[in-house]
Amino acid sequence: MSLEPSPYLAQLQSNIRQRPIPWDGAARAGTITEDQLAKIRAVDKVRTEQRKQIVESDLDGYRRLFVGEEGTPSVIETASKRSDVIKYVLVLLSDLLQVVPSLAGALFKNADPYKHFLPLLTHSDNSEDRIPLLTSSVLTLIMAQSKDQSKFTQDSFPLLISYLCKLVEESGDPSMQHIAVMEFSTMLHSKKMKQLFWKQRGETVAPLVDILRKAAGISNDSSASLWSGNASSRANEGISGGVGLQLLYHVLLIMWQLSFEAVDIGDEMNDEYDIILLYTQLLKVSPKMKTTRLILATFTNLLDAKPATLLPTAMLARLPAVLQNVSGRNLGDDVDLQEDLEHVKETLEEYRKTKTTFDEYAAEVQSGHLRWSPPHKHQTFWTENAHKILDHEHGQIPRKLAEIMKKPWDNDKAVLAIACNDIGCLVKEVPEKRGQLEKLGIKLRIMELMQDSDETVRWESLRALGSWLKYSFEEQ
Repeated sequence: MSLEPSPYLAQLQSNIRQRPIPWDGAARAGTITEDQLAKIRAVDKVRTEQRKQIVESDLDGYRRLFVGEEGTPSVIETASKRSDVIKYVLVLLSDLLQVVPSLAGALFKNADPYKHFLPLLTHSDNSEDRIPLLTSSVLTLIMAQSKDQSKFTQDSFPLLISYLCKLVEESGDPSMQHIAVMEFSTMLHSKKMKQLFWKQRGETVAPLVDILRKAAGISNDSSASLWSGNASSRANEGISGGVGLQLLYHVLLIMWQLSFEAVDIGDEMNDEYDIILLYTQLLKVSPKMKTTRLILATFTNLLDAKPATLLPTAMLARLPAVLQNVSGRNLGDDVDLQEDLEHVKETLEEYRKTKTTFDEYAAEVQSGHLRWSPPHKHQTFWTENAHKILDHEHGQIPRKLAEIMKKPWDNDKAVLAIACNDIGCLVKEVPEKRGQLEKLGIKLRIMELMQDSDETVRWESLRALGSWLKYSFEEQ
């Protein structure tokens, strides 16, 4: 995959190309060797086709120029004290890699082609120093063009990723973020690279998800309102948070690339980042067909890979209603988009036909968030399903309820009220299983919640404890 530079990077590289370098003086001073100077001049300021022919006919010579070999230093080494020369060489190498893809593979004849580039990622503490940025572009191209997966690449990949992550998180500059996400996408050309990227997800995926949440109008504490169906009106007014369309597109592109590994990471993506809920909201506000296409394609990969766990979550997130809304938009003649839309709709409809009320309840609990859906207040549901809830998967549901109840839920107290309601119903229907719930710390937590600041939580916890005490007294 060829990397098209962002407008900022393209302008930076153009400025460096036009900046005159006193090459003869640099050679006399020993900054570069005569052989290095000859190699540079042969491809500098010449037509693309001529440049391509020269490099392809002397791949070993240009390998030595940029990465050296034993007894022959690279130009990066000899010119290490001249920032202007280093910048020029980095731009030249970037240009050559895009014109002559085979050059990337040729560099790997060396024991370690990254050795002299990686230190440039931390060239100085000056935020205005562009050598690290230019270096990241070169390293990205080398990894992408060569498709190399050797130990050298696997060891170097995390260092490059960490640098790019800082551009996303710390720069606060949309231009820098744009460059970083484009380079991320370019490197995710294989299963191994995606695995390495996911392994560093605290650095890599988490900041990208933050960008998507901003674009969807979701603050860090408002997922609860989305689960409850009370999303802010701002979230329905299109992309927000100062996220530009191109940045949004490239972040969605990365997540789509990762979704091809959903068999291995799909559940983690949803457990850690609420990806189904987030993408449902993004689909509501998607401003262009190209972003809608990526969102639907990602849904297709995720739901096909992990139907048992992600289809129930998609139903809870009200994805079918959003898909119906998307169907009413003008989708033009985008065949891929329409096929994915119909596929996801059909997949959800088939699931809807087969699921039971118990399945719906179990999926809601497993989502980690509760809302006042019909089962909670339906006495017949508890009469028919209480035993099954307690016994399903060796007590998986009550364990998850206990986990939910341990959280404070400061931004959505309804979750605690609903959990107390459910525990009260279970105790009422299956009083002999109170010991199972007590071992999970649920009774103690209910007693704590009687002092909660929220009136509804206090009331529901009181009712739950009342059921508990009623059967305790009856046994005495």
